[in-house]
Amino acid sequence: MKKKYLVSYIVFIVLFTVYFIMDTFVITKKEIVIEQPKEKTTTKIIENIIVEDNYYKDDSIEIKLEEVYENKTHIYVADVQLVNPEENLKTALAKHTYGKNIKDKVSVMAKENNAILAINGDYHGVREKGFVVRNYQVYREKANGNAEALVIYADGDFEIIEEKKTKIKDLNNPKEILSFGPALLIDGKIEVGKNQEVAKARATNPRTAIGMIEKGHYLFVVSDGRTKKSRGLSLYQLAEFMKKYNVKVAYNLDGGGSSTMVFNGKLINEPTHTGTKIVERKVSDIVYIGY
Repeated sequence: MKKKYLVSYIVFIVLFTVYFIMDTFVITKKEIVIEQPKEKTTTKIIENIIVEDNYYKDDSIEIKLEEVYENKTHIYVADVQLVNPEENLKTALAKHTYGKNIKDKVSVMAKENNAILAINGDYHGVREKGFVVRNYQVYREKANGNAEALVIYADGDFEIIEEKKTKIKDLNNPKEILSFGPALLIDGKIEVGKNQEVAKARATNPRTAIGMIEKGHYLFVVSDGRTKKSRGLSLYQLAEFMKKYNVKVAYNLDGGGSSTMVFNGKLINEPTHTGTKIVERKVSDIVYIGY
């Protein structure tokens, strides 16, 4: 009889574990989907465009792309200057939809939204907590404990907030809120410890981060990792790296297999989850530069 109960218990645990994994990473929760309006085709005439492999410039946007090898890691840096951050610093959701496990490749979302430059965002669709605001629309107000979130305002200013201590309604009309973290730099000072890490992550990882040098001037950073060619960065190394560029506020976005950069329709880095296969992971959202 005891053996029978033991077998039943083991079967229950296995089935529960399978369901938990499927619910977290696979099952799409249609009941919470909110349609996000697709971007309207712009009628704005963009003049004086210069497009090169590592450079883009028009009357409103300038992007300089460089690859740096540091700490045995390939790091891709996009220096972005914008005349109008509200118009050109943007986010987009996978399949233009908010919901759980609704996702797509960064390269696909970049193409759909005519992005000049795009990186992965916070992968909010795999979690049920954490602020989500996109293009002024509040999708989720449930705080992710003591997590730090990045607020982007219409004038291009960045602010780091503690979700547990903040109510979205008390903020001054945030355009975007990204919830992953932690903060890397605040007022130009490193905010992470040398041994600090996000949950379940390795000490060195592929990374994605965004930083503000000043309003209208930003740094998009993606590093490779987990391969023989590129070891990956710790959070502290990432913060140190961005500090060299005089970044005042820097924020860590989803990393690991999600870390992806696309520029002028081309995949720039080598995203990988295991280190054995270079392939884009599908994610919930992107942060991008475009119209």
